[in-house]
Amino acid sequence: MNLKEWAASTGIAYITARRQYAAGTLPVPTYRIGRLIMVGEPVTGTPAGTGQTVVYARVSSADQKPDLDRQVARVTVWATGQKLGVDRVVTEVGSALNGHRKKFLALLRDPAVSTIVVEHRDRFARFGAEYVEAALSAQGRRLLVVDPAEVDDDLVRDITEILTSLCARLYGRRAAANRARRAVEAATEESPA
Repeated sequence: MNLKEWAASTGIAYITARRQYAAGTLPVPTYRIGRLIMVGEPVTGTPAGTGQTVVYARVSSADQKPDLDRQVARVTVWATGQKLGVDRVVTEVGSALNGHRKKFLALLRDPAVSTIVVEHRDRFARFGAEYVEAALSAQGRRLLVVDPAEVDDDLVRDITEILTSLCARLYGRRAAANRARRAVEAATEESPA
């Protein structure tokens, strides 16, 4: 469990637990995974020579950055519960439709990474995740999805993201979201219900 959860379960204020961690006086063993402080002994259930297990977390915009740490915490807790030792955490801010995410591509290129753990399939890739998963499998690597259920089955949301991406390329990033929203509104107003 992470330090914040541990502090809540023991009745200690998080800031107090954080100060004790910084001073090295916490009464329990701790370790860091990226920016996350975990309580307990690190899980070393991954046999040597099988490659690294990496947690990948992504949000679409800088406005959602606070959710990045929560996403990392949820995925890391799930991975350690599955007896997977997390070797590294990779976080990124960028659209799932962007095929040029540097950290994402570096993760796919790294042959030392044998397991990639994500919270939802759309955190990894909005479209074509099945192809990436098949390519990883062919290399003896795997993609683990914490919550395999689709976050939203709403086709309108997917179309909006595609329109936003296309508008961003045509008109620039600033006006892209507004143009996509207006296009979806116009399409839904004219269609018979």
